[in-house]
Amino acid sequence: MSAPQLVVHRDKELMAQAAAARLITRIVDAQAARGSASVVLTGGRNGNGLLAALSSAPARDAIDWSRLDLWWGDERFLPEGDPDRNDTQARAALLDSVPLDPARVHTMPVSDGAYGKDADAAAAAYAEELATVARPENHGPVPTFDVLLLGVGPDTHVASLFPEHPAVRESERMVVGVHGAPKPPPTRISLTLPAIRSAREVWLLAAGEDKSQAVAISLSGAGAVQAPAAGAYGRARTLWLLDAAAAARLPRDLYPVASP
Repeated sequence: MSAPQLVVHRDKELMAQAAAARLITRIVDAQAARGSASVVLTGGRNGNGLLAALSSAPARDAIDWSRLDLWWGDERFLPEGDPDRNDTQARAALLDSVPLDPARVHTMPVSDGAYGKDADAAAAAYAEELATVARPENHGPVPTFDVLLLGVGPDTHVASLFPEHPAVRESERMVVGVHGAPKPPPTRISLTLPAIRSAREVWLLAAGEDKSQAVAISLSGAGAVQAPAAGAYGRARTLWLLDAAAAARLPRDLYPVASP
């Protein structure tokens, strides 16, 4: 378990731009060290904002996009191409504009696909896909992701792991079907906390005053069941990327405000 590190930017636009620059550097370093890189994407306004900033960043061409594996932390279990799916939004924000290898873009199953409306079977299939690329050095049934991105919800949820919900209590399975989620749509697929914790680095993104209470609770020693964001951490690094509004309820001596 790595202790959380905080980086606070003046506003959400600077946060997105700085996070994009940081992600480019991390991907390039991983590719230089191991030949490829793996990133787990997140949806929501902050996740999509980061992807849009990455799309417009001049340095994006430093990445060898053909040697990048992309996974998702969660997905709304909806038909292919539905505008509310995280992968649909990610394609519009970035993925359709860069030369990715389609075989290395690992989208979560759709509700009109091979598993029909069975979210549990779809989750099990995604877990199997993760397991097939895990190596012995990963010490588990998922690869050691270089960076796993998570948006933090106003209720402290991450991925589709909601406070007190059965999925957040999962300790064995790496991917689960989520039923009765407290925000629409109610049926989802999500990585679990054990899968999230397999990543080298976990980056939690939060911007806006409506996230300030969730950030404060998650960083105050709360338990993972009550505040799922508190249970999300990486093997080597756990990084909270915030804007000043989201950090407003934290003790001011916890962090410096990053320069523009």
